[in-house]
Amino acid sequence: MVSMLVGPKGSGKTKRMIKLANEDVEKLNGSVVYIDDDKRHMYDLNHDMRFMTMEDYPIKTKEEFFGFVCGIISNNYDIERIYIDGLLKVVDISAEDMIEYFDKFKNIAQKNDLKFIFALNQEKEALPKALHEYIL
Repeated sequence: MVSMLVGPKGSGKTKRMIKLANEDVEKLNGSVVYIDDDKRHMYDLNHDMRFMTMEDYPIKTKEEFFGFVCGIISNNYDIERIYIDGLLKVVDISAEDMIEYFDKFKNIAQKNDLKFIFALNQEKEALPKALHEYIL
């Protein structure tokens, strides 16, 4: 499953995502991974969660990022949730390319019985209608 928190910068997406991630660490049996574009929020997260900052990796394209995430999944079969904050700061992707991109994440989520939650600095109206099903 794939879900998105969308809204303009400063609308509370990251705070909501951190709250959801911390709750998941407490209630899920499997692992929770939080991927962020920087280290600003690492101390707001439960220490039992795997935190990764994209500052530590030379990833720039959407293909590289997808491969990176697949590598994380292949290394740990116990992952139940992957939170991704700041995706649009890490990769350059058009709104139209997002449809196919999120379908790839949806497929990998189904195959591995996990859930992705993305936070996007994007207005709902700016996203293609095909992506509205993913919005929380």
